[in-house]
Amino acid sequence: MKAAVLRGIQKPLEIEDVDIASPGPREVVVRTVAAGVCRSDLHFYTGAYIWPMPTVLGHESAGIVEEVGSAVRYVKPGDHVITCLSVFCGHCKYCLGGRPSLCSKLETRRGQDEPPRLSQKGEVMHQFMDLSSYAEQLLVHENAIVKIREDMPLDKAALIGCGVTTGLGAVFNTAKVPAGATVAVIGCGGVGLSAIQGAAIAGAGRIIAIDMIPSKLELAKQLGATDGVDASAGDPVEQVKELTGGAGVEYSFEAIGLKKAAEQAYAMLEIGGTATVIGMIPLGQTVEIQGIDLLFEKKLQGSNMGSNRFRVDMPRYIELYLDGRLKLDEMVSRELKLEDVNDAFAALEKGEVARQVIRF
Repeated sequence: MKAAVLRGIQKPLEIEDVDIASPGPREVVVRTVAAGVCRSDLHFYTGAYIWPMPTVLGHESAGIVEEVGSAVRYVKPGDHVITCLSVFCGHCKYCLGGRPSLCSKLETRRGQDEPPRLSQKGEVMHQFMDLSSYAEQLLVHENAIVKIREDMPLDKAALIGCGVTTGLGAVFNTAKVPAGATVAVIGCGGVGLSAIQGAAIAGAGRIIAIDMIPSKLELAKQLGATDGVDASAGDPVEQVKELTGGAGVEYSFEAIGLKKAAEQAYAMLEIGGTATVIGMIPLGQTVEIQGIDLLFEKKLQGSNMGSNRFRVDMPRYIELYLDGRLKLDEMVSRELKLEDVNDAFAALEKGEVARQVIRF
C-alpha cells in the first residue's frame, strides 16, 4: 500500500510502498477513505515530541472495514468506521472507572515476539499512535474503531476522529461547561473551533475566540463565537478582561500547545474559574502561574483527547452534525491527495488553515 513515511525530524514525508500484515484475532483492516491533517502530527515532524522512526504519520481518519480477525465480533467487512487513538483495553482501572482515554493500551498492541503490523522489505515500520492514517489501509486493534451510520460522509467523519472529539470533549467531558457560562478559547484551528462549537451547543452565554489571524476569527464567529480577540493587537488577557468588565471568564481553553498561551488561559480566569489546556505543550517546558491565584480557587487542568469515551461520544457528534447543530463542512479549509501531505504541513506551520483533509 502507499503511505506517507517520516524518516527524520524536519525531513519531508515520502510516499512509499509499505507492507501491511494480516489481521490477528482481534485486529481489523480498514480501507482509508479520508484522513485529517492534525497539528499533533506536526509536533512529531518538528521534533517537539518524539516517536520512533521510520513511521507512517496520521491519526485522524475514517474508512470502510475490509477484513476482520477471527475473534472480532464488533464489526464486519463493509462497515463504516472512525478510528481513534484512544485505543482501550476495556478492563484496566481507567477503563472500568469510566476514563478509557487514559488506558495504557499495552494489551492492544502487538508484542515484540510478533511480526509488526507495518513493515518494509522485512524491516519494522513503526505504527504512529496505534493507527498510521496517512496510508491507503490501516491495521488496528478492534478497540481503535467505532462503527458509524453509513449516511455520514466519511470525509467529515474523519474530523471527528481527533480534532472534533478533542475540542467538543474538552468542553463537554473535561470542563463540563454549563449553560450561560462565559468562555474563552485561545487558538482557532480545528481543535479550537470545535471547542467553540461545543461551548455554543452547551449554551454558553458568551464565547470569546482568540487568534492572530482575522480570517480564523471570522470563521470562529460563524461557528458560534460571540466575540473575537486579535492577539496580535495587544495582550489577549487584558482584552478579555475588558470585554468582561474586568472580571475575566469562567472557563478558558488553550488549543494551540504553547506555554505562553496556557499561562494566558489561566490569567484570564475570573475568581473560581477553570482553565483547560488541550494543546500539546512541547516536552520539557513548564507552565507557570501566580500562586496566589490558587487561593481564589482558580483551576488549571489538562484534557487528553477530550476525556473521550469515543464509542459513546462519536456517534452522538455524528447526530449533532446530521441535525445541523455541529458544523464540519465549514471547518475544512481544503482537500488534498496523499502526495500533498508536505504542503499540508507547511500550511499548518503558517497557521493559515483550520482543517485539511486527505482524500484517498
